[in-house]
Amino acid sequence: MNLTPTSVKFDIGDGRIVTIETGKLARQADGAVTVRLGNAVLLATVVASKEPKPGQSFFPLTVDYNEKFASAGRIPGSFFKREGRLSDYEVLISRLIDRALRPLFPDDYLCEVQVLVTLISSDNEVVPDALACLAASAALAVSDVPIQEIISEVRVARIDGKYVINPNRTDLARADMDFIVGATEKNIMMVEGESKECSEDDMIAAIEAAHAAIRVQVKAQEELRDLVNAGTKREYTKPYANEELKAKIVAFASEKILNVAKSALSKHDRSDAFSAIGKELTEFLGEELPDEDKPLVGKYLHDVEKEVIRNMILDQKTRLDGRSLDQVRPLAMETDYLPSPHGSALFTRGETQSLTTVTLGTPEDELLIESAAVSNYVKFILHYNFPPFSTGEVKPMRGPGRREVGHGNLAMRSLRIMMPGADYAYTVRVVSDILESNGSSSMATVCAGSLALMDAGVPLPKHISGVAMGLISRSSDGAWAVLTDILGDEDHLGDMDFKVTGTRDGICGIQMDIKVDGLSMDVMRKALEQARAGRLHILDAMYEAQPAYRPEPKPQAPRMEKLIIDREFIGAVIGPGGKVIRRSSAKPVLRSTSKKLVKKAK
Repeated sequence: MNLTPTSVKFDIGDGRIVTIETGKLARQADGAVTVRLGNAVLLATVVASKEPKPGQSFFPLTVDYNEKFASAGRIPGSFFKREGRLSDYEVLISRLIDRALRPLFPDDYLCEVQVLVTLISSDNEVVPDALACLAASAALAVSDVPIQEIISEVRVARIDGKYVINPNRTDLARADMDFIVGATEKNIMMVEGESKECSEDDMIAAIEAAHAAIRVQVKAQEELRDLVNAGTKREYTKPYANEELKAKIVAFASEKILNVAKSALSKHDRSDAFSAIGKELTEFLGEELPDEDKPLVGKYLHDVEKEVIRNMILDQKTRLDGRSLDQVRPLAMETDYLPSPHGSALFTRGETQSLTTVTLGTPEDELLIESAAVSNYVKFILHYNFPPFSTGEVKPMRGPGRREVGHGNLAMRSLRIMMPGADYAYTVRVVSDILESNGSSSMATVCAGSLALMDAGVPLPKHISGVAMGLISRSSDGAWAVLTDILGDEDHLGDMDFKVTGTRDGICGIQMDIKVDGLSMDVMRKALEQARAGRLHILDAMYEAQPAYRPEPKPQAPRMEKLIIDREFIGAVIGPGGKVIRRSSAKPVLRSTSKKLVKKAK
């Protein structure tokens, strides 16, 4: 049996060699590679169904990143002593891969695809999340699964004033900028990360440094693909289309959709008006429509709606709610909204609303975050909840999904920049409950979180706000427009979702996804400039609502005091075998309740 692998190598900087290898492991998958840096080894596999499921109307892509504890010579700490469901950390890396890979597939490809990336050997100094997308893309590159381009991701961090690609864990702790960037050879596709109030120019420089490193990785994947002769991709069944039906729907609905789009209706009124057009269209087409054409009606109507609204924004500079392109929706904010929590804020921007609370806990409330390589206790926790009533829907409540984990992480990383240092005694938990949503509830969480933290007396030196930007572009004439504070509909039909958080002095967090090929640096600079103006506008309102943090926590919050004990009395405080200190720190016993239980038992 021949298990001789095929491999390529490249230098990631400072003599660190990355090796991509295929042909030895997981040979029954459509594509499988290992990526190695130091002692860290990731295995990535991809398998795609040969045919789409009957009636399939969307692209079912599943991406899971998993770290085996055995990779670091550890046994999981759970009761079952085996890996369970994905941790939040693994979910976040899965999202980073998914968001970069999804635009690579053809629009008419509807076969189910599963990408699995597993850390099978760990290195304490190698942060594996920066290699995960490289592994996934390489597995696709050596497979016959149809993709349009090859992609990769790198971490770019500014350490001691220099931009470093995929720094080791020790050096990363000193970074004042930390971003993951995904790109093809030509285009930036995804950015996510945090910084200590960097400027917009610094942000551009970091992205350009990352893109240069990504081009090297893309070239290495192309070399591996050519070595294994994987350039030919499989044929696939394209979904049924009816151009005559599409033309009929365009003629019937275009003007009606434009009239609704220009009317600046509220979210639900606009949705009802579009639904009414759909009913009229069904009556117009009649009941004799062939069965194979019936599923196309909704799709073509949606396509017309998307095209009409995009052209309206580009040509008439008019948005769905009547705002100008750079205008933030009306703001309303209130702190100390709830009587019992240690801190609270209600933040409303247009039809998006967050009710956020802050709880001050003790060191015993710290959260343990475990991965294969490291286990850390954290004192700042943020949870984001998105109940179905926030969008007027009925859905089962099944706990936080990947979207909630990702949105909460963006807000947490942004607010964490302004949190006090390790000497701050409290463990702080922020909970954002989205009560209403029509665009950028994660940015509402950042704003409400900053207000609630100051209301709780957490000594934040500055407020942090956030705003979501959108992009509408047209390939036929090169026209484009950047939108400030996007609506949910504008996010859905747009070409970019670009969230920026920060203070008056710089950027603290960023998350960007591109849905089209090509994002020039001119567009990027315009988006950052417009985001800064929107961010400052929101910050002005936040400082009016809560100018600074409370000098003292509220009466219902726990108090902490330090006692200095003379050396000669320390033994008396501890007691024999620690008896006194254990008794004083133990939870009080409800003696009256205990007596009742004893009598009842007798």
